[in-house]
Amino acid sequence: MIALVIVGRILYLQFIVGDEFRKKAEDLTMKYVSIEPNRGDIYSNDGKRLLSTSVPFYEIRMDLNSSALSNRVFNSGIDSLSLCLSRMLRDKSKSEYKKELISARNKGERYHLISRRISHQQLQEMKEFPIFRLGRYKGGFIVIQINRRIRPHHMLAARTIGYLSESESGNIVGIEGAYDQYLKGVTGVRLMQKTAGNVWIPVSDRNEVEPKNGFDLVTTIDVNIQDVAENALLKQLKLHNAHHGCAVLMEVETGEVKAIVNLQRNQRGDYEETYNYAIAESTEPGSTFKLMSLIAAMEDGYVEPEDTVDTGKGSIKYYDKVIRDTREEGYGKITVQNAFEVSSNVGISQIINKYYKDNEEKFVDRLYRMHLNEPLNIDIKGEGIPHIQHPDDPLWSGISLPMMSHGYEVRMTPLHVLTFYNAIANDGKMVKPIFVKEISNYGRTIKSYSTEVMDPSICSRSTLKKAQKMLEGVVEKGTAMNLKNENFRIAGKTGTAQIANEKYGYKVNAKISYQASFVGYFPAEKPEYSCIVVINSPSSAVYYGNLVAGPVFKEIANKVYASRLDMHEAVNHRKTELAEIPYSKNGNKDELKIVLDYLDIPSTPGSVESDWVATTRKEDHIGVNDLNFGRGLVPNVKEMGLKDAIYLLENTGLVVEVRGKGKVVNQSILAGSRVRKGDRIILTMSQL
Repeated sequence: MIALVIVGRILYLQFIVGDEFRKKAEDLTMKYVSIEPNRGDIYSNDGKRLLSTSVPFYEIRMDLNSSALSNRVFNSGIDSLSLCLSRMLRDKSKSEYKKELISARNKGERYHLISRRISHQQLQEMKEFPIFRLGRYKGGFIVIQINRRIRPHHMLAARTIGYLSESESGNIVGIEGAYDQYLKGVTGVRLMQKTAGNVWIPVSDRNEVEPKNGFDLVTTIDVNIQDVAENALLKQLKLHNAHHGCAVLMEVETGEVKAIVNLQRNQRGDYEETYNYAIAESTEPGSTFKLMSLIAAMEDGYVEPEDTVDTGKGSIKYYDKVIRDTREEGYGKITVQNAFEVSSNVGISQIINKYYKDNEEKFVDRLYRMHLNEPLNIDIKGEGIPHIQHPDDPLWSGISLPMMSHGYEVRMTPLHVLTFYNAIANDGKMVKPIFVKEISNYGRTIKSYSTEVMDPSICSRSTLKKAQKMLEGVVEKGTAMNLKNENFRIAGKTGTAQIANEKYGYKVNAKISYQASFVGYFPAEKPEYSCIVVINSPSSAVYYGNLVAGPVFKEIANKVYASRLDMHEAVNHRKTELAEIPYSKNGNKDELKIVLDYLDIPSTPGSVESDWVATTRKEDHIGVNDLNFGRGLVPNVKEMGLKDAIYLLENTGLVVEVRGKGKVVNQSILAGSRVRKGDRIILTMSQL
């Protein structure tokens, strides 16, 4: 009976529930593991410089219980292998490695760890080590590739390039996050088997599904300009001990971002890229918003740049709020253009309050039509949300209109402000900032990104021209005169805003923090680039936009101008009259004629017949006369260059000794003396 029960149980297990148990056993001892593909590279705008790439590192393990690894092979090569590992890894002695490997073999370990981080070069060397050179089965050599993401330029545009996030929400930082679907590739699959000691090893060398590498990205970032922008911003941040700052350079016509820098002071006092302020920080812009306010007033036909406004003695009160100008005594009665150029808070607020006081919605709607309340919807995640207050909002008050006029009670990101100013430079066409030009695979373009027009015209043509003239005036005779230069003209606007704290308002511990900015474009007459610089919380006594942010803008603009030859005016090759006739040495007639003709210098050779001539500088020409030498006599070589003097003297048989350089001022044997061949003549030159 017992035997029958046992047989019955065997049959039940084998045929009734066998498949279920076999599947469970397989699940416990076999599994499919994902094989990550090579992530695509990120390049600069020229497609040549790597901004982010994957570098392979290798985990090295050893199957010490492989049936193909014989005792003879192991015993004969263990000493040499231990020595090689010790010399390369420098973490254990030869004897320690030998003891460890023998112990692991005795235990039957099939996945023994040798090292976790081996470079490609080290891997190639390891492949030639004793035992390892026999390969996967005969030598037990197991290689597992692990790709690590690096940025060759380190901090350069680090936050914009982004990084791989290991959080559950996935990778959402910078370009790496925005284009992850193209960069990541297709994951492969490998079958792994569980061995003694709960170690998983590959069943075979081949994958069940081979991984497909990701695509490459070509960005709009110019590494050279990016480097200049970073160093210029860093220098100003250190100079003013500011908390953080950002700078963005954009191509006017296309919207391509050529440089974007974000630096923040850490606890050690150093600056690094930890947050993308240019894209994510939405703050009150201050005076740079005055352009938007005046464009609204000009579009509605309320003011012209030539109209006047009385700024009084530099202050004005709206209910309980006093608005002041930086000039304590005020500017008096000035034009609207002058009010903009000197950045008069009183003047601009008066204009907006006068014409929109009982029709605030009209002013705000005009701002909305210029897309100032809409996010840019760029591909990079984390964009700060703009906020333009509406009269229906609960926080709207009697001072909202005059405060908004000069950049308070509104919030915008630096990139959004730049996009608006870029539209002014682009003849009214507002284009969306772009950071990636194309997606490619082994040099073949998969997808291209072209300029996206947000609005073909943000305002009328006449208003646009007035706005451009006002921006040029700020640099020519306004608050940014320190940015003027002789090579090209800049148009732009300074901004100095108090920073509001959510709990305490604009004063914290009786101190006011400021945000200094400058935004504009260049060259003003034919804009190629727009740029914004914002520096937050400078701790020194200097906090105005022209002095804190302006120098960064100027340095970036100068570098771009110097590197772009097509932005320079063509050199005029037309021959011009000489301001002064130059000095000429005595010498050979034919050579002198070549030089004078090439330089278009007038001369009066008259009836010169000799091969050698003496020259005289006249008021409007060079006089040329014969210089004759008698046969057998020492020639006069004074006022000649050394080449001609030596030629003449050595042809007569004299030995020449030279002292100094320049032209001949004295010769030791008088001219006209009888030549005695072999005599030494000493020439004294003009510079000893």
